[in-house]
Amino acid sequence: MKIKYFSDTDTALVEFSDRKIAETKEINENIYIDLDTSGNLVAMTIEHARKQASLPHLSYEQIEKVLPKSLQRTAKGRR
Repeated sequence: MKIKYFSDTDTALVEFSDRKIAETKEINENIYIDLDTSGNLVAMTIEHARKQASLPHLSYEQIEKVLPKSLQRTAKGRR
């Protein structure tokens, strides 16, 4: 995933994949989504991005599923 910010137009582009865009849908007057031929999300454009998306506070966090301790001991024993 890539996030690009164009300060000259205050537009953010969030690219989820590099698939070919088949259709663009307007969500509202400031947000558009691009879909591939199967209807999968390819990208999202956010106009007036500083107001719409709080861009100065962008963060990313990956959350992993954690097994309960009783299952962790069982999983370790199988290795």
